[in-house]
Amino acid sequence: MPLSKGVILKQTVGVNEFVKRQVKGTGKTYTNLTFEDIAKYSENKLNRQEYTEGYRSGVVIIKVDQELIPKFICPFVKIDENTNLKAEVVSRRNNEENYIRIKATSGKTLKTNSVELILYRQDVLKENNEQTTDSNWELISFHAIPTGVKKMPMGPVTMMRNQLELPGGTKGVYKSEEWADSVKFWQNYAIRD
Repeated sequence: MPLSKGVILKQTVGVNEFVKRQVKGTGKTYTNLTFEDIAKYSENKLNRQEYTEGYRSGVVIIKVDQELIPKFICPFVKIDENTNLKAEVVSRRNNEENYIRIKATSGKTLKTNSVELILYRQDVLKENNEQTTDSNWELISFHAIPTGVKKMPMGPVTMMRNQLELPGGTKGVYKSEEWADSVKFWQNYAIRD
């Protein structure tokens, strides 16, 4: 059932299988909390209507409270003239097209300044048969935002996959400023290998 501000319905949040790839050593934001703990935390925030709308209806973003931020590890380094980079061809899942991922092989990871938890509503996940629980919402991803970054843009490969409705994408259309912000971010930051 869709969540709308002003309507108080008990919402449940499950752990989508996709988020379980976010563990140490993967180049993704990771945490020492359990996925179930993060889902429960999200559920409490969602039911208190402490969220912002995501890139489309049925996607919400939950900001993590300050006291929990140190539990999330940021994978990014700031690129400068001394940063060594490597490119690799990868895919997130078997049914998705490969893409080129750039990683930094040098540099110190940045401190986590804030954390966003990304939830998708069940009907949005069902569009591509990507729901993995019976909950109203599922935790899809979480992002540690580095110090110095006010807003973390969605990655350009994710945006492309969504806008072109490719396997693994969830339908979305983006403004030119959103594309530009995404490209600019990834010209200045890289995941530490």
